[in-house]
Amino acid sequence: MIKQMATVAIYVEDQQAALTFWTEKAGFEVAADHPMGPNARWIEVRPQGAESRLVLYPKTMMPNWNELKPSIVFECDDIQGTYERMSAGGVEFVDKPNVMSWGTYAKFKDNDGNEFLLKG
Repeated sequence: MIKQMATVAIYVEDQQAALTFWTEKAGFEVAADHPMGPNARWIEVRPQGAESRLVLYPKTMMPNWNELKPSIVFECDDIQGTYERMSAGGVEFVDKPNVMSWGTYAKFKDNDGNEFLLKG
């Protein structure tokens, strides 16, 4: 069962400059900051005390960033069960749940071809 929207990715040129903007200027707090390869980090910021977060994603890791809309991620308690229920209900998944160091995710499409992620 989906319980909330977790993150929206925004594509940034300089992660540190973006982090400074969101924390020092906009007053957000850091919710996560983990290494993601040799030259990038997985950075999540949020308004003070909020559950939904922005991911400050490096443009260099997303070659077609200018063609993309912000990616919407839905957090769920049981990603495998949610994947199975949604698949059985006719939702088209791009791939099966993938396990990564930061969590498990599965990408699905709506009727218009927009893509979304489930995160477990």
